[in-house]
Amino acid sequence: MTSQPVSTRQRLIQAALELFTAQGVSATTTRQIAEKAAVNEVTLFRNFGHKHGLLLAVLEESASFKNLGESLVRRATPPGDVYQSLKDYASDTLQALERIPELVRSVVGEADQFPAENRRALGRGLTEANRYVAQYLATVIQHGDLHTYLPAEKLASFLNGMILGYAVIEFTSEFHELWESRDDFLENLVELFLNGAMSSNANSLLTSLNTPEIADLPAVLVHTILQNAKKSGLQDYAIAYLLFAAGLSSTDIVNLQRNHQIYDANGHFLQITTPGYVRQVPVNQWILGKRYGSYTDNPVTKYLKTRKDSQTAMFLNTAGTAMTESDVWKHWETWTQTLLTPQGKPPTITQAQHTWRVEMLMRGISLENLSILTGCDRTQLQPYAHRAREKAALEQATKLDQRPG
Repeated sequence: MTSQPVSTRQRLIQAALELFTAQGVSATTTRQIAEKAAVNEVTLFRNFGHKHGLLLAVLEESASFKNLGESLVRRATPPGDVYQSLKDYASDTLQALERIPELVRSVVGEADQFPAENRRALGRGLTEANRYVAQYLATVIQHGDLHTYLPAEKLASFLNGMILGYAVIEFTSEFHELWESRDDFLENLVELFLNGAMSSNANSLLTSLNTPEIADLPAVLVHTILQNAKKSGLQDYAIAYLLFAAGLSSTDIVNLQRNHQIYDANGHFLQITTPGYVRQVPVNQWILGKRYGSYTDNPVTKYLKTRKDSQTAMFLNTAGTAMTESDVWKHWETWTQTLLTPQGKPPTITQAQHTWRVEMLMRGISLENLSILTGCDRTQLQPYAHRAREKAALEQATKLDQRPG
């Protein structure tokens, strides 16, 4: 079967697209386009009027982004891996833009010189791309795979705007340090998109189950618990100190080994090992306004200096073996017996971790850095951020009340 002959119009559009892509709109002449299409320049003028008329046809008739959108929509029925679908769409869109970098530069840099009909065509093209993404998002939202507080059209605009913004920055600047690589941008874009504007029902449920109500302890109660622990012995004091000075959980405490600490005059750190993840956390000198030693001389370092055994575990039970979580809870109950929180309840060991996280936020750590230290994602830490803002507001109101009007 013989192929259909390409029309003069199609040859001109294809030639213009190739030249605009290779050298930009401004640097391309109508003569070059006509010669590449193997037609007379007069034929170009008769079909399109002028170069911008040809650019208008290129913008309106190119099917590249329409095909990308249609491909994404096909993935919505039935819904697959939403994260991978969005990442693939963003990656494919960037690859399509990377094939026409000079055209992108020209459109960005010269759009104010284009006739109004060209700008309208560009706007219609973006709207068409948006429509397909919105259709995909609306489908997965309807299936219950995602829930959101924004309409699908707004979410699509947000996603496409960030993809186009990345392309513009990459094509028009060099030596920036906004992201490590294109893949780094794509992964963070989709993470932000799914965990910010949208989130999966499963993840939201998991977050709500794993994030208890935030009830940090007041300073006077914390200092009383630490003093009670000190009276129980050096090991008790060291455990209580790490609960409030490093925000450790009872699981973290029992997994600590003697060689998991690093300290010198400039800092004291612990290596926290959990299945599939290792992180380091600082051990603070100050706890709610009171200093408990230095980096090299504090309840933990003092306790470890007294150890004469060969056990590798940092904390031991009465049998001389590694302490269990049950042992830690019993020690906590000893220090906190008869004590009550402002809510009239006995303090729980998890509240020590809540107290440390809120204090770190109060002292200025960013949510991103706290996420690194704790191994929690930003969504899980949002309740702590809210509590820190609440405490900051109360402190400010108290300070204002102490000044004459």
